[in-house]
Amino acid sequence: MSKRTFTHHPGGVGVQPLKHHFLMRVFTLCLTLTGWVTAIAGVYTNNDSLKAQMMREWERAKVYTKEYLDAMPEDGTNFKPTPDIRSFAEQMLHLSQGNIGFAANATGKERPYAGKNLERMDEFKNKAALTKVVMECYDFVIDAIKGMDVSKFDEMVKRGNFENSRVVWINKAFEHQTHHRGQTTIYLRLKGVTPPNEKLF
Repeated sequence: MSKRTFTHHPGGVGVQPLKHHFLMRVFTLCLTLTGWVTAIAGVYTNNDSLKAQMMREWERAKVYTKEYLDAMPEDGTNFKPTPDIRSFAEQMLHLSQGNIGFAANATGKERPYAGKNLERMDEFKNKAALTKVVMECYDFVIDAIKGMDVSKFDEMVKRGNFENSRVVWINKAFEHQTHHRGQTTIYLRLKGVTPPNEKLF
């Protein structure tokens, strides 16, 4: 019987099995790390796509709101359906202030008109000035999203009593502007104007 050249350590496990076991552990670890890297890369890729989509949606919203501003005649700029609610201009200025605030919460971008209440600024209550400032505030949101770090989309940001992720703050802004633009549909109707067609795409 030939002599085996097989070395044992004190626990009785051979060197070759130990080497095999070690290599399997390394292989498993590599697979795990590869999975993590792939998953993280996938998240960033998805977030890049989300960022591009958000910018497209805000561009669409900007165009749609401009159609409302264009549709309202000059003498309807300060029209109120009833005395106790916002005028058309005040609705649009409130919408714009929300755009600035929510987008600033989401991105940390320095907000224009800081410390000012746009609704109370009479210089914006004519059609040309109103349109200019509303479009400027949409551009603020779009530029703020463009500068966002996609790796921080899920980062939580607290403002007052509310804490949301950066993406949720942007979503809140979109919901807010949609709500207030929608309210002005009745203002146009009461002025005898057909509101712009719905612009979902």
